[in-house]
Amino acid sequence: MIHTDKEKYTEVLSTSLAYLENIGFENIKADAEGYETPKSYLQKGSDINITPDIVAEKEGRKHYFELSLKSDKTRLLKSKWLFLNTLSAMRSARFKIITTRGHYKFTNEMLEAINLTDKKLIKL
Repeated sequence: MIHTDKEKYTEVLSTSLAYLENIGFENIKADAEGYETPKSYLQKGSDINITPDIVAEKEGRKHYFELSLKSDKTRLLKSKWLFLNTLSAMRSARFKIITTRGHYKFTNEMLEAINLTDKKLIKL
């Protein structure tokens, strides 16, 4: 989810956080009220700040979660996903995408465009 869309989708974020807590994730960090904010990454040479939507741990392994919701800024979203996918591969972590009803087609098209079709979606 892009920073500008955060206010519009706070309910989806809280639903996702509750889901992750229920299936056993610990040390959950999210850009939401009551949670610690995850580490942000600054793109070199620009003022773009990339922050994962949710970072959590399960069985000693770190997981990065992104909420896939329809957005007008698809290019920024694609670059964010590619960065988080690369970051998770470098750190032996996992990168997963959470989506909800009404956003499945958008998410699949985005994943195909950046050649991440091997990602399994978490559908809420």
